[in-house]
Amino acid sequence: MMVNNCPNCGSERYVKSGVIKQRQRYKCKACNYYFTVNKIGKKIDDYYVNKALQLYLEGLTYREIERILGVSHVSIMNWVRKYNIKRPYNSKYHPTYKILNAEELSKFFSDAKNLAGAGTLVTELGDKFMLIKWERFRD
Repeated sequence: MMVNNCPNCGSERYVKSGVIKQRQRYKCKACNYYFTVNKIGKKIDDYYVNKALQLYLEGLTYREIERILGVSHVSIMNWVRKYNIKRPYNSKYHPTYKILNAEELSKFFSDAKNLAGAGTLVTELGDKFMLIKWERFRD
C-alpha cells in the first residue's frame, strides 16, 4: 500500500524508517511522527456526514436518515456525539419528508397550496432532492 502523507500532520515529507511486522515504517520529517501505512478501512465522505447532521437537526430520526443516505444509524449517532450536535426541541411541530427528482420538485412548488404552512426546507441528495416540511401537530 502506498503512503500519500503523514496521518498526524498531513505533510508529504516522510522517509522510510525500517520494517515492523512485515510492514514498512515511515518517519515524518515535519513532525517526527512514526507511522506504517495510511489507515486501512472505510472512511465515509464528508458529504454524507454533513447531510446526516443536517437531517438530524431537521428532526429526522437516526433510522430515517439511515434509510435515506444508506449510512449506518450507529455512525450517525457517533457523529452527533462527536460534534456535540443538539437538536432544538419543539413539540408543536414535526417534520415530514419526501424524496423528489428535479421535475417532481418543480411541480410541487408550482402548486400554491404547497407553499402555505410552517416552513419547507429543500436539500440536495445526489441526483435527487429531499423536501422537509414542518407541520403543526393536530390537537
